[in-house]
Parts: sequence; structure tokens; C-alpha cells
Amino acid sequence: MIDECLKVTSYFGERLRVGNRFFSDVLLDTFEEYDVPSSILLRATGGFGLRHHLRTDQTLTMSEDPSVVVVAVDTPSRMNPLLPRLAELQPQGMLTVERARVIRGDGTSVPTTEAHHEETKLTIYVGRHERTYRVATHVALCEHLQQRGVSGASVLVGVDGTYHAERQRARFWDRNLDVPTMVLAVGLGERMQRVLPELGALLRRPMVTVERVRVCKRDGELLARPYELPDVDAQGRAIWQKLMVYTSESHLHDGEPVHRAIARRLRQTQARGVTSLRGIWGFHGDHPAHGDRWSRIGRRVPVVTIVVDAPSRIAASFDVIDELTTEHGLVTSEMVPAMLYFHDGEPPDGGLQLARHHF
Repeated sequence: MIDECLKVTSYFGERLRVGNRFFSDVLLDTFEEYDVPSSILLRATGGFGLRHHLRTDQTLTMSEDPSVVVVAVDTPSRMNPLLPRLAELQPQGMLTVERARVIRGDGTSVPTTEAHHEETKLTIYVGRHERTYRVATHVALCEHLQQRGVSGASVLVGVDGTYHAERQRARFWDRNLDVPTMVLAVGLGERMQRVLPELGALLRRPMVTVERVRVCKRDGELLARPYELPDVDAQGRAIWQKLMVYTSESHLHDGEPVHRAIARRLRQTQARGVTSLRGIWGFHGDHPAHGDRWSRIGRRVPVVTIVVDAPSRIAASFDVIDELTTEHGLVTSEMVPAMLYFHDGEPPDGGLQLARHHF
């Protein structure tokens, strides 16, 4: 089954509270109440927001209130009535809304989409310890995607969320079999079209979203600059743009991990914010899939860095990222049709009306 869907992403500090409760709990309770089929809470490894307050796990002081990201996916008919409530609940941070297609199968097949673009991003939702052919499903997915020539994939593990509309929380004394996990994969649209029907053999309960992206850089090679988008559409609705940088903890620029260098450099500019998410497994291009292993000294896990801003400022942020990714990583660009920025007790900036722009 293929449906249009909306992907809602909320960025905020982990200690953010609504009354006497953490906002993350309030948000996930809301998704559970509305039977949102897929949502995931991810802890970030570092970043900053509109006030440029740095959060990082490098030091104890700066890691006391880490950034978190919550992603939720549902059809427009179900998500649109929920959006005003989400905007009313969130006191600080950022909320983005993006269009996508969601594909759900019966466990034996996954349907393909009719349209495809030059490059496509698949987000595949699985349980943390699902197994496929006696290996972790996320590992099997990465192996299969790499064999099919997909540009790259990164696996991110959540600590809370809904998985096929059932609430799943990570607990210390639990196997956490179905804690939500997402596999972000980027590749040529034609290759993704061929991959989609094959996913049913690997997934117990297939759920995949499909989005249009542009691959700007791969392994240091500049392929294209980000889309040149206006700041507003023909109806005056604001347009936003997102850069995503897929690197590894071991990828360095002048002795510093690339994702930390990106946050440090962009914090010195007018960029609205940066968020970095550490994964557990992944690959890029022909490089072997990698993750943490007990036998290895040093981390080689994938890191996904996200930058969202107005198109008029994205070009400057991309120039910084271009300078810092001269040898490693995968950089993509996407359009974000709606975004809200929240400030303490003040009316939010932006809006929930989704912009439209053909490019």
C-alpha cells in the first residue's frame, strides 16, 4: 500500500518541560494517543539552536541537556488535525513538516512507486533487534542496499516511540526488541525503484518512506550545489531547506571529527542550528559497512548532521560544509515546505501551511 504522508520532526533540548513533565514524554504520549503508526525519539550527540547555545557529549557540562529529535510519520488526513496541537504543546525548539510517500507491505512484498527522481531517500523503520537470516535486520538491510549500488545508509536507534502504532520504550532490564530504529538510505531513484520490491523478503512488517533529495557531494567530490530555491513560494508561504551530512565518527578534518567541525564553524555564522545524530551501523559508497566493535579502539560509527535554514542562508552553510568534507562523507539537499521556531512564551516564527514549489 502506498500513501502520501507527512513527516513531522521536532528538535529541542532533552530537559525541556511542559508543566512538571518532560516535553518528550508529552509528545510521544500524544503520538500514542493518536495511533501514529511510526514515531521515534533520537538523542543527539551535539548541536546548537537559534540562540547558538552549544550542546555536546564532549564534556559533562555541555551534555547535561542534550539535543533530541522526534520524527513522526502519518497520512495527511490524520496528521493535519494533529499539527495545531503539536504547535501548541511545544514551548521551545523547532518543528518541521515535510511531504513524503509511505509504503507498507504485507511482509512478503513491498510495492514500488510510479514516480522517481534523480536521487531518492528511503527511511526504513524496523525494530532494534529484529532478525533477518540470523543477523540483525538493519545489518542485512545495509548489506543488501550496498550490493544494489545505493550511495549510503546510516542506522539510527531510538529510545522511545511508536512502532506500527504500538508504544515501544527502551528499558534497562528489557530486551527492547521493538524499540524503533530507522535506516536512512540515499541513492539514485532508478536503483531505489528496483530495491523497493525486494525489501519485503528482509522485513517482518515493512514500513518505508520515500523522499526526493539531491546528492551534492560524495567522498569529497562536488556533484552539485543545493537546489536554488526562493525564500517564499508563489502564494507567499515560507520555504525552508535542509542539508544532511553523512559521515563517520572517525572522519576527521584537521584532527577534529567532521561533524564537530561543522557545528563549530556554523555556530560562528548566522546559521539557525545544527544537530548531529550518532548511528550504530552504516556504509557509504564502496567502503565496508562499519560500526562499533569491542575489538576496535576508537569509534567508527556513522554520524548524520542536519542543518535547516532559509534557502538564502543555506548556500553559505553549504560552502562551510563543502570545505570540511574534502575527503569523506555524503551531503544531500532537500526542500522543507513548513517550519516553526519556538521561543519562551513568544509567538512562534514561521507557519504550518506547506509551501509548494516545483523544481
